This record gives sequence, structure tokens and C-alpha cells, in this order.
Amino acid sequence: MTTTIDYQAEVSTASAPPWLAGFKADYEAIFVEGWSPYLGSVLLVVMIVGLMISGLFWGVFGGLKLWGDWFNSAIGLGPALGLPETLEEPLLHRMSLMNITLLLGAFCAALLSRQFQVSRPPKLEYIWAALGGCFMGLGATLAGGCTTGGFFTPALHSSPAGWAMWGGLLVGAAIGLKLLLWTLDHIEWGMQAPPKLNMPANLVSSYPLLGFGVLLAIIAWAAGWYYSGNEKLAVRGIIIVAGFAMGFIMHRSRLCFARAFREPFMTAEGEMTKAIILGLAIAIPLASLLFKNKVIDPYIAIPATFWVGSLLGGVVFGIGMVFAGGCASGSLWRMAEGHLKLWVAVFFFAWSGSVTSALLRQAGLIVKEMTLEEIEETRLGYQAYFPLMFDGWGWALFASAAVLLLWYALVRYNESTEKFTLL
Repeated sequence: MTTTIDYQAEVSTASAPPWLAGFKADYEAIFVEGWSPYLGSVLLVVMIVGLMISGLFWGVFGGLKLWGDWFNSAIGLGPALGLPETLEEPLLHRMSLMNITLLLGAFCAALLSRQFQVSRPPKLEYIWAALGGCFMGLGATLAGGCTTGGFFTPALHSSPAGWAMWGGLLVGAAIGLKLLLWTLDHIEWGMQAPPKLNMPANLVSSYPLLGFGVLLAIIAWAAGWYYSGNEKLAVRGIIIVAGFAMGFIMHRSRLCFARAFREPFMTAEGEMTKAIILGLAIAIPLASLLFKNKVIDPYIAIPATFWVGSLLGGVVFGIGMVFAGGCASGSLWRMAEGHLKLWVAVFFFAWSGSVTSALLRQAGLIVKEMTLEEIEETRLGYQAYFPLMFDGWGWALFASAAVLLLWYALVRYNESTEKFTLL
């Protein structure tokens, strides 16, 4: 179906001089037409590997938890939760900064594609968003990270913790979908969608200019910090560029981990799942080269939660992301294009992550201890690393490849037979 915005773009392109029409057609192809999720996954891996070469890694939950810590401190809960009196600034905290710039990258992409639109859900979905956000906060605390820091990044770092959360996410997504379907069948209140908010036409036509303004501001910000002469700010300059690029890529390709786990159970559609599989199939061998050459320490992104915390956290997080309508990174980039439901989900995700982290820490479940082997351990698990478990990289890479192949086979089989769909 052709939207009003698409129609206006087609008319504008058709009526432009030939030399200008070509530029406009290229603009539409790059910034307006959707990218393949496979392309998005590969580009995301490029950015992640670039971060790893710089000694950094991709995570989301730590930044959201910091936002929750700031909120809880502001409302007076800091002392009860045992939060530090002085919290790190959101723009200087690595994961928080990456989340902020991911938001800006997605916002820029939404403007350039003229797809920014304030979207209001039915009233009941706000409740789902709050509930889902709370579950995601608890799940991420148990697993040591969300679908990014608990599954994707640990799997990339050759840790079975990532694959334990993967199993939990599959179970959680199936349970969450069944619960969601039950609510749709039994609850009628709050299901009426509010009237659509139409953005003024003159504002929509100015979106691309605003988008380029955001892009230029990001370049200036990143360059200013990178060339500041301050080592800490220089590193943050790299993070600004990486986070912005990730948000831009994820928006353009609609890349979403929640969809990768939910859609096979919902519609049997597996394109997003196969895109994530492709990304991991490329990233894991590349990461292993960096680890073997000691470019980056693999343990910096491996949570001490294998296997109990990872599996249980995956189940809880999987349920939450179905109700919220997105995982952590997916919620961030969808927030940036105007989805109010995801703003609610991320708020409760951040708040819940702060509260549950404090409570589990006070209960002694996530207090880290150092063993004689200098591997962090908690009551929820330990930092598991395939090359250490298998005494080398051969079986380590085989283990990850076997899980990826199994996942692909199940998804491909389900696309043809719909055996695992729950509708």
C-alpha cells in the first residue's frame, strides 16, 4: 500500500529534472526503502567487531540500569537500595552513552526516511508495556544482560552463558505469546486504539533536513571528544559513532532480537531469526581471532551467570519482551521513531533493573567472588568460556556452530510446516 508520504516522494521524484531525479532516487533507495535484515545483521557485526578492536563491547542493560539508579535516587529510594551517593554521569557511562547515541541514530534514520510518527497504543498496551518492562528488568538482572549482553554478546564471546539464555528466551517467548493470546481472548477493556496523530505536512517535509542536522551534530560531538586530548573522552568519541551507527542500522533494517525469538512461534516467519543466525555465524569466528591474538579480553563481556541465572533470566526476559513488544535494543530504536508504548516499556525496564539488581545484590545472589582461577562466580553461576572448557578452539567453535545449525534447521523446518506456531 502506498502511503501519502511515499506518494509525495514519488511525485516529487517524477517531476524533478533528470539530473536531480537520479540523486533523489538514490536517496530514496538508501534512506527510505527498507534494508534487508541480513544486511543489517552483517553491518551490525562490523560495528561490534570495530568496538572489540578498540577494546570495547556492546551492551545495553548496564546503561538502562544506570538510568533506573538515577530515577530511584531522585525519588529517595537510593539509600534503601544501597545505591552509591554519587552515580556516574549518563553521558560518560559507556553503555548509557551507547544507548543514548543508539536512540539518536534511530531518530536520525526515522527523520531521513520520513517515518517518524508519534504512535499511541490502546490503553491496555500501556499496562503490557509496564509489565513487560518489569519482567525484562528482572530477567536481565538474573542473566547478567538482556538479549544483547546476556545472549548475543556472550555467544559471540564463546560463552555457553549466551546459549543458556538463548534456550531460556525460546521458552519464555513461547510462554509469553500464549499468555498474550489468552489476554486477547479474555480481556476487552482498553483495546480500542486512540485516534491517529497526523503530523503536519510541512513538518514531515522538513524531516530530512532535521535528520542531516542530527547527523552533523553527532559528527561534531564525536570529533570534539575524540580530539579533546582527554583519553576517557576519546574513547567516548568512538562509542558515540558506534552507538549512532548501530541505531541507524537497526532502524533501517528493522533488526530486532524480540522478533527473532517471537515470530517463528507467532507466524512461522523466520527471516529475522536467520539474519541473527547469519550475524553470529560471521561474528563468532572473527571474535575468536581477536581473542587468540589477545586484542581484547573475552571475559569482560561474559556474565557470571552460567547456567542457572542465564537460563532462568532468559525465560523471564522472553516473557517480558513479548508483552513489551521489543527487547532492549529493539525498544530503544522503536522509541526513537515515536512509539509511546516502548517509552513506557523502557522506563519500567530501567526502573525494574535498578530495583531487582539492588535486591538480588542485598540477597547475595549476584555478589561477585574471585576463584583461584580468577574467574568471577556468583550464586547464579560463573563465567563459562568454551575454549577453557574444551581446552582449545576446535571444539569451542564446533559447539557454537552446532547450536547455530540446529537453530537454523528448526526455523527453516517451521517456515515450511508451521509445526511450532502457537496461533
